[in-house]
Amino acid sequence: MVIEERELGDAELGTLLDAAYAELVARYGPQGRSQVKPGARYLVAVVDGGAVGCGAVQDADALTGELKRMYVAPAHRGRGIATALLGALEELALAMGHQRLRLATGLRQPEAIALYERCAYVLTEPYGSYVGAPLMRCYAKAL
Repeated sequence: MVIEERELGDAELGTLLDAAYAELVARYGPQGRSQVKPGARYLVAVVDGGAVGCGAVQDADALTGELKRMYVAPAHRGRGIATALLGALEELALAMGHQRLRLATGLRQPEAIALYERCAYVLTEPYGSYVGAPLMRCYAKAL
């Protein structure tokens, strides 16, 4: 597996993002599509020459990055790709100058919750549009 940075216009990244959006909408309805800010940086996990997973880091504030669009194609889950991708995203966040990484996920994504908790993310107060959203859970980790 190789993890590499890709630009938003990349075709394989676009396919992964479309699949991620479709899964979010299937689990939560149209409100599952939160926005990614311009300037977010994307990483793609490549296995046997094909893109199988992605994630992004965007600025939340000067010291905090926000994890977005963490996704691994269903056929490639359970192989450690998400864990490796998350580690690479944490390294990217550090390189961007962040001391902390935050994220939001939902109760209908128990596999994501398990990943983040296994990787030392701690439950934190909801932020932004997630305040008052009963299905959402917010996590953070000092890097």
